[in-house]
Amino acid sequence: MRRAVLHVDMDAFYASVEQRDNPETAGKPLIVGGTNGRGVVAAASYEVRKYGVHSAMPMSTALRLCPHAICVQPRMARYKEVSARVRPISRGDTPGAGAFPR
Repeated sequence: MRRAVLHVDMDAFYASVEQRDNPETAGKPLIVGGTNGRGVVAAASYEVRKYGVHSAMPMSTALRLCPHAICVQPRMARYKEVSARVRPISRGDTPGAGAFPR
């Protein structure tokens, strides 16, 4: 039996969904997260990462590093909907992939 390893980088998943749903943000530095005084970065697009912004960073720090970043509030229902479409792809193509947490 031939084995393969599937690695899916989902670190920027929320940001990627936002960029796909809002094409005007594609290719631009995008941060998904709370923008109130104590907000944190839930996801950082690859374009904003070059400024040193990453997930779990305080939003105030992220905006200091990249003041021109586009900030959007998380839409968890939307991410769940898109995730529900992505998950079966890997389940069907890889043995043991059904072990994803629910």
